[in-house]
Amino acid sequence: MSELRQDLKYSKEHEWVEVLGDNKVRIGITDYAQNSLGDIVFVEVPGVGDEVTANETMGSVESVKAVSDVYCPVTGKVVEINESLEEAPEVINEDPYGKGWMVVVEISDPSELDQLLSAEEYDAFIKEEE
Repeated sequence: MSELRQDLKYSKEHEWVEVLGDNKVRIGITDYAQNSLGDIVFVEVPGVGDEVTANETMGSVESVKAVSDVYCPVTGKVVEINESLEEAPEVINEDPYGKGWMVVVEISDPSELDQLLSAEEYDAFIKEEE
């Protein structure tokens, strides 16, 4: 069973969003996603200052099984990236909701957060997919 954190929002593309305040959110991929991918060997994320758009590709995660696109759940500007993933992408497997975060985005439309799923809604969604 996949681990979920109650304090996060989730997308149907298997990203999580943590609201940090000051219109900033931290984004990563869910435990379900990393379990499905297997051992992650490479991560590509946008650069600081890059504009990202909700529901559009913002990077990719490469595992021993496949390469998967990572979609941005919100629109805004990347203000921080997790540089440690360049040297240790496997951290996403080990701690997807903690040290395995990918980017921090300053969101341009906070109402987009209302479109995301709660932990309960996401749990129901992944059970339908299985």
